[in-house]
Amino acid sequence: MPLDLKIGDIVELKKQHACGCKEFEIKRVGMDVKIRCTKCDRLIMLDRATLEKRTKKILKNSEDNS
Repeated sequence: MPLDLKIGDIVELKKQHACGCKEFEIKRVGMDVKIRCTKCDRLIMLDRATLEKRTKKILKNSEDNS
């Protein structure tokens, strides 16, 4: 079952980014997903299947922010 990812969600990945951060904000959703590192603001684009495999948990939903 696919993850329910929305723009603005914060996800924690299994492996850390080169800067040492594991938290990423979702910027674009579709077949490809664009995520932004919350520490260094680097943008990364992954296909949805790869992101779902690398995701450990969803830390903050976009509905929680409003």
